[in-house]
Amino acid sequence: MIERVNILFHGIGEPGPHVEADAYQYFIPRDLFVKILDEVAGNEHVRISFDDGFTSDVDIALPELESRGLTATFFPLAGRFGDKGRVSVAGVRELVAAGMRIGSHGMDHVDWRYVDPATRNDEMDRARDMIGQASERSVAEAAIPFGWYDRSVLAALRGYGYRTVYTSDRRRAVPGRWLQPRYSIVAQDTIESVRAKVLAQPSALRRTRDAAAVLYKRLR
Repeated sequence: MIERVNILFHGIGEPGPHVEADAYQYFIPRDLFVKILDEVAGNEHVRISFDDGFTSDVDIALPELESRGLTATFFPLAGRFGDKGRVSVAGVRELVAAGMRIGSHGMDHVDWRYVDPATRNDEMDRARDMIGQASERSVAEAAIPFGWYDRSVLAALRGYGYRTVYTSDRRRAVPGRWLQPRYSIVAQDTIESVRAKVLAQPSALRRTRDAAAVLYKRLR
């Protein structure tokens, strides 16, 4: 069975004072980002994505991707377009013009398991419309905030007609499946840890544990 490694980035470089403290752990140094891109360039089984819509998507990630002939999917937050440190509508269109794909990360980065019906509609439907208008593209993919989900979240996403949904389950993905797990790269990572924990083939025991964890989340 062909497997895919979905790699997830958030912020690149220094987060700055405008970034929430709990997001600092997801900002990685630019030199590590460059090393990872060099490591995966030309690997057809690796897919790259970015969550949260930080300005480093356009300022740092985009030129590095373009220089290597790489593409990625970007999942911004509709409710934070143009906020300090966040990508603007113009930035989204710059990504699209460069051949990048755009999906939805919702409106305000909240836990979709515990929202009321009106907020869930804003997060899954209204946000998609806003991102579609910003990108001037149809939005058919979603990335779940925090990677937190249960069966009610998945059922709602299916009901809203999303073609593909991305998580942060740190396991390999099967191309074409509706639910796509990703490996999130975090501040404490090194190129060695990425090679060992993300790009290397997982052991049979690890596969079993990962599959059990995902099954639990999908059924609870």
